[in-house]
Amino acid sequence: MSETKIIAVVGATGAQGGGLANAILAEPRGEFTLRALTRRPDSDAARELASRGAQVVEADLDDELSLRRAFAGAYGAYVVTNYWEGMSAQTELGHARNAARAAKQADLRHVIWSTLEDTRERLPVTDPRVPVFDGSYTVPHFDAKAEADRFFVDLGVPTTFLRTTFYWEAFLQGFGPRRDESGQLVLTLPMGDSALAGIAAEDIGRTALGILAAGEDYLGATVSIAGEHLTGAQFAAVFADVLGEPVAYRPLTHDQFRALGIPAAAEIGNMFQYYTEAADTFTGARDLTVVRALHPGLRTFHQWLLEHKDDVSVD
Repeated sequence: MSETKIIAVVGATGAQGGGLANAILAEPRGEFTLRALTRRPDSDAARELASRGAQVVEADLDDELSLRRAFAGAYGAYVVTNYWEGMSAQTELGHARNAARAAKQADLRHVIWSTLEDTRERLPVTDPRVPVFDGSYTVPHFDAKAEADRFFVDLGVPTTFLRTTFYWEAFLQGFGPRRDESGQLVLTLPMGDSALAGIAAEDIGRTALGILAAGEDYLGATVSIAGEHLTGAQFAAVFADVLGEPVAYRPLTHDQFRALGIPAAAEIGNMFQYYTEAADTFTGARDLTVVRALHPGLRTFHQWLLEHKDDVSVD
């Protein structure tokens, strides 16, 4: 019997990487072995992965040498960067560059790079309606990832470009329904009547496993994913069904959202404006039939919300 292929997963204790880590570990007799990369191998999450059979390796996206060591001898890698940690597009670009160089040096045979669209194709920095960040970005956590695609291409790293989308977990972190002055539940997504592509974070990792299992079929390809495309009114209807009481949808405008005063409101407001104005092309690129072929267990929003009903806070 041939040896299993080692997959080095960046951010294996996080949302996306954790989804792939769990998917690999759920198939102990599968063709892949998990090498979990983390900056904190002594964390509870890392120890839990180790107890389930993962190789846990210390590595840091700031340190290319640590990535080279972590990638050595692996078949492939899952690479995801986190803009929100330092809120710097340049830092995120540096992390992606380090990962691409390390992947090339390690001669990996398949890298999945978690990326996104360049929002400036729809919302250019010359658009007076939107604030601009660092002089050249409309939605930095999208645009920097799109720019970083070239690192993998230019170095000739065999890569699948996995374009993700809005995590439904955001509904558990401030974006869910809230009670108004009358006590009614209200969902206030700034999406107008447009559809929002969303997905359970764990399903991103499970879809990535499907891509790896397909071998070379997706090398060089861009795979855009989602779990479901729903309007704000449809999200509200699902919340009402699961929570057992009416939920109204009252969308904010993008300017109203940017003026909320919450952390990163301007950047996130730009993101929702992009989601809205590019809705047809953004959702159109995410063919759910293709995603389900890669991950047959792909969840709908209703299925996901039923699993997380007790985590929803409406006060």
